[in-house]
Amino acid sequence: MRILPFKTRFAPSPSGLLHLGNVRTALFNALLAKKHQGIFLLRIEDTDQERSQTSYAQAIMQDLHWLGLGWQEGPTHAGPPDNKETSYLQSQRLPIYQRYFADLEVRGLAYPCFCSAQELALSRKTQLAAGRPPRYSGRCYRLSKTEVEAKLAKNQPASLRFHVPPGSHVKFDDKVRGPQDFLTDDIGDFIIRRSDGTPAFFFSNAIDDALMGVTLVLRGEDHLTNTPRQILLLNALNLPAPEYAHIALVVGDDGAPLSKRHGSRSVQELRESGFFPRAINNYLARLGHSYADNAYLDMDRLAADFDFTRLGRAPARYDAAQLLHWQHEAILHASEAELWQWMGTAVHALIPENKRSEFITAVRPNISLPEHALMWARIIFSDDGELNPAARAVIVQTGAKFFTQALAALERHPTDFKTLSEHLKQSSGAKGKALFQPLRAALTGELDGPEMVRLLPLITFERARKRLLKYARE
Repeated sequence: MRILPFKTRFAPSPSGLLHLGNVRTALFNALLAKKHQGIFLLRIEDTDQERSQTSYAQAIMQDLHWLGLGWQEGPTHAGPPDNKETSYLQSQRLPIYQRYFADLEVRGLAYPCFCSAQELALSRKTQLAAGRPPRYSGRCYRLSKTEVEAKLAKNQPASLRFHVPPGSHVKFDDKVRGPQDFLTDDIGDFIIRRSDGTPAFFFSNAIDDALMGVTLVLRGEDHLTNTPRQILLLNALNLPAPEYAHIALVVGDDGAPLSKRHGSRSVQELRESGFFPRAINNYLARLGHSYADNAYLDMDRLAADFDFTRLGRAPARYDAAQLLHWQHEAILHASEAELWQWMGTAVHALIPENKRSEFITAVRPNISLPEHALMWARIIFSDDGELNPAARAVIVQTGAKFFTQALAALERHPTDFKTLSEHLKQSSGAKGKALFQPLRAALTGELDGPEMVRLLPLITFERARKRLLKYARE
């Protein structure tokens, strides 16, 4: 028997932008493929032509590349454009699915269903009212060949249902949730082709996993109940079934599925606002998965230490503060050149070339986004900044005499903040918060931020004197 290479996959529908919940699935699959020296496959599941858009497919691929989640098989790695057999776009693989539909029909394993949406809804409602799990009654399975032909002759819309053998069990060992056992009587016959001729999600999804040699399907636990249906289909078609792993979903702080109201943003939005891809990867790798080493890790370490036994079964709660923590770690680990590029042209325009390195060193520990770097560039290198209201209140409360004494200290120690503050401590009698807060407020307009020891030389004696003089006169 041919041994397949370890292969995972990410199979998004191009109906929207990538968000943290689904990109975490992509990350986990990419890490596992890397850990096992295997293959990470990307497949675009675009059979829903009403919702699928080429622009979203392009955005998904751009996001994955930006995050460092390159695929070894998938779009741009397929065969010639006219070769449908090797396409990784499901919309181009419809003839493949039609062959398998026909195979099931010929062998009596699938049959046309003429039940309308209204009839099916009423049946579900009746079953639920009776306390029974809703499943298809098998009504159209009992139609005679003559009845079926008569309905088809009238062009009556028909879906295609897979006939589930009664009285059997579908068992598999989930890599996260352990042994699973589903009774086929609880599943019922299910639709594999819609009345418009397009395949149902779990049909094309399962067929492609088998034909593309996927050995592990890692996905959200909301797909767990699809798995026995897919195994039944693959067994009926004599196609290999992969292993399965169903991970807990990402939820907000209220336990509801993660959404914008929880502060979640698309990968595109995070990229545009200035998040580092390594920050997102470090955060998501720990969202529902634990590492023995809680340090900032590169992709090789994230992959090497990824383990199914460290995947939790409880819902993974999104925490914006944790994402910011890893963003801060990414900034601390970034090179000076990376940070300079990341800060952007507006920052570049404010900072003299010979002050670039000093500025980056000064603000690195206190910034999370490029907008923060721009704020400090304006505070340090221009006189257009406004006082933070809290800083103004401290200045007013402190009084002009303190700033007159600060001016005298500055004259003697123009760039040495430590010595300046010691001198001011002696002359004013202020110490601790009463000494440092008003001094920082007057020099920066803020009550907290980078170390003043590093900021004062950048502000320069002339600009510092001008700022202190303003408050010495008030």
